Amino acid sequence: MSKPMQEPTFLVLTALADGPQHGYGIMSDVEQISAGRTRLRAGTLYAALDRLRGEGLIAADREEVVDGRLRRYYRLTDGGAAALAAEVEALHRRTEIAARRLAALPRLGGGAAPALGGLG
Repeated sequence: MSKPMQEPTFLVLTALADGPQHGYGIMSDVEQISAGRTRLRAGTLYAALDRLRGEGLIAADREEVVDGRLRRYYRLTDGGAAALAAEVEALHRRTEIAARRLAALPRLGGGAAPALGGLG
């Protein structure tokens, strides 16, 4: 069994699953996807992008100059998409187990089970 993907990696790959993006776009998308819980700093993001490129999960897509500054876009590779899909499946399985176990908890006072958003 492979170890779970780190959350920043999961979020960066998820951001790129929507199409190629440049660094600032990835940082903004990660913050949105995580509902503001994860804010990547530029140094952290670019170190992660270098690592993910080295692992073959992402690739440089194109470069353009905007306001005199180079903007590099990154895209998800087939390997990156497969790794993200495997992590989504693993998260889904763990979430289903947790939902089943929560639904089986004895209720104090006969209360109804909490809403699980269709996962139960």
